[in-house]
Amino acid sequence: MSYPNRKSKKAPVVSNDEPELFEKVVHINRCAKVVKGGRRFSFAALVVVGDQNGKVGFGYGKAQMVPDAIRKGTDQAKKAMKSVAVYGDTIPHSILGNFDGGKVLLKPARQGTGIIAGGGVRAVVEAAGVKNILSKSLGSNNQLSVVSATINGLSKLRTAQTISKVRGEEVRGPAFMETKSVIDTVVSSVEESPKL
Repeated sequence: MSYPNRKSKKAPVVSNDEPELFEKVVHINRCAKVVKGGRRFSFAALVVVGDQNGKVGFGYGKAQMVPDAIRKGTDQAKKAMKSVAVYGDTIPHSILGNFDGGKVLLKPARQGTGIIAGGGVRAVVEAAGVKNILSKSLGSNNQLSVVSATINGLSKLRTAQTISKVRGEEVRGPAFMETKSVIDTVVSSVEESPKL
């Protein structure tokens, strides 16, 4: 017997057009509030999200339970995603990122170096899609400050193409990042140029 007025419970349709994002929980902080009956615990989660193709963001979610805090942090991170300049699978030049007490030095690295970074810096550069980088945290070791300083540093990067447009002349990136064909053409043009 069918009931015409009863609503059927169908599973919600999930759209697959949203790209797969890299998510990493960097730090979970437990906060205790002392009340008359004892302690009440709440949690804060620092989450980094990126598409591993030059876009990265972070969020700081707070809730009474850990999963809720992580979900809130992830949602906040997705809204705060920004583009960063990635050169191949490293960064175009050295940069010092600052935020609050955090200072992070980021340097480009040759092919095969890997990610030489720890904690919050590693999470951010992995999410941004950088595969070869050297880094050193110089300031505070507060994870929120380190992550913010790393994103600040990455957002200040400029590629050779950007600088070329600004100056109105051809600018090339680091020589060790150029492909062999580009290096050969540069060497041959230098050899063919007349000597004074």
